[in-house]
Amino acid sequence: MPEKIIIATRESQLALWQAEHVKARLLALNPGLQVELLGMTTQGDQILDSPLSRIGGKGLFVKELEVAMEEGRADLAVHSIKDVPMDLPAGFELAAILEREDPRDAFVSSQYASLEVLPPNARVGTSSLRRQAQIRARLPHLNVDTLRGNVNTRLRKLDEGQYAAILLAAAGLKRLGFESRIRATLAPEESLPAVGQGAIGIEIRSGRPDLAALLAPLNHPDTAACVQAERAMSRKLHGGCQAPIGGYAVVRDGRIYLRAFVADLEGIRFFRATAEGDLDAPEAVGHAAADELIAQGADHLMAEIIQRTK
Repeated sequence: MPEKIIIATRESQLALWQAEHVKARLLALNPGLQVELLGMTTQGDQILDSPLSRIGGKGLFVKELEVAMEEGRADLAVHSIKDVPMDLPAGFELAAILEREDPRDAFVSSQYASLEVLPPNARVGTSSLRRQAQIRARLPHLNVDTLRGNVNTRLRKLDEGQYAAILLAAAGLKRLGFESRIRATLAPEESLPAVGQGAIGIEIRSGRPDLAALLAPLNHPDTAACVQAERAMSRKLHGGCQAPIGGYAVVRDGRIYLRAFVADLEGIRFFRATAEGDLDAPEAVGHAAADELIAQGADHLMAEIIQRTK
């Protein structure tokens, strides 16, 4: 076992909370271990005036952390799984996925109790094309607009009156102590979560059995299986930030149940799929859901959207 490890992390409040959480878990299991954090600002944190789909996608949040590991400045990186690209660069792997927090989307507003009571043309902010498409499909009278920035920035813009309401991941609000700001949570039937939403992942360089052994006790098998199924579905569809895509799996009675969707940017064309399978074959479940979506034409829709956003 290593005597000292360095954790690479983004410097946002939520990312630091997650890195500190992993550090505390490791120290509780290994009292003699030295753990340090290496805070970094990524391209995704720096470019806040454009949607992620237009500036390179979620990989912008992890690239600098991977470079730090390649150069030996860090041993591992802690990520929100929903920010991790579906295909990791050669030489990297996800060594552990922690137990999932609340995976749902949260409705936050100073004036209104839910999306359904918002008046026509009320401005709703979210950074997610997935959320935007689902709201437009269900409540087309609302004005859904892009909202970037960290959690504090988004809450400030809401409080300044720039938006009637905003949507955020419930997990992030709870982790940062903002649970009281949540006016309502959206059931997966109303807003299907993003792939990996609510889960924390730990990335390492491949070929580090010492780190893999150190991190193994942090892995939550059911969460890991669900995330693997969700990511396999998205990967087969070449999912990223360019298209609205959602995927959420649960474990019941030793089996994985996965729901997924792909939609156009306007929330008009929707393709939905479900799949289930053995807990020990999560990727097969994800591929089955992707195949069902492809049979409906989701691959052609994805290609159209990607072409439009180039």
